[in-house]
Amino acid sequence: MKQIRSFLPLLILIGLGVALFFSGVLDRFAPNNLAAEQANLQTMIAAHPILSALAHIGAVTLAIATGLPGMVVLIMAGGMLFGVVLGAMLNIVGVTAGALILFLASRRAFGDHSHSAAPGLVTRLRGGYHMQPISYTFFLRLVPFFPFGPVTVALAWLRCPMWLFLTATALGGLAMTGIETWLGASLARNIGTNKAISTDLLHDPQVLWPMLGLVLLSLVPIAVNKLRSMRAPAAAADKPRN
Repeated sequence: MKQIRSFLPLLILIGLGVALFFSGVLDRFAPNNLAAEQANLQTMIAAHPILSALAHIGAVTLAIATGLPGMVVLIMAGGMLFGVVLGAMLNIVGVTAGALILFLASRRAFGDHSHSAAPGLVTRLRGGYHMQPISYTFFLRLVPFFPFGPVTVALAWLRCPMWLFLTATALGGLAMTGIETWLGASLARNIGTNKAISTDLLHDPQVLWPMLGLVLLSLVPIAVNKLRSMRAPAAAADKPRN
């Protein structure tokens, strides 16, 4: 019974995420829908700036805490509705708060798991984490290639210190979240000019630059693996021979 109670917060979060996903709530934040309602939403934000900002933080927090797939549309919506600077600040607060909720729920669920078999993702991450926990945690938070929710759960299983988890989530995730917010703001400018999402996006530097940034971030794992493969023979050659 005690073990069931420890899993209850995590199960509730997962259940909320599944319910929100199948409810189609994220469809309202898709760029096409936001383009159609942009003027009305901007008027509402201007009339209630604090309430609107808190509502956006709450939505991002809920999406991250429940592991809701497609949360990138919420991040981009922050840029479309609040601009790059304010949107990025709101997104970072929401992402960090949501990740902390999921992290704490996962740690409570797992408890002392030293004698239990680790899940597949944890097994793949454990070696790198134990060798260099600080740099590896930042690396996992920097690269969009790694799924945000499962990595949060894996770090909870690995008993990552809370200070390290929060710092890496806030600072390491700033690059990815900032670029996605920038992309959303660029979409808003393009929509304001064309009154809709059009093929002109493919020629708009304000849209292409953040997209290029996401591509470069996605290439980080390849660059790191290449660097490690180059260092491995050098390290082996430097070892003293008996």
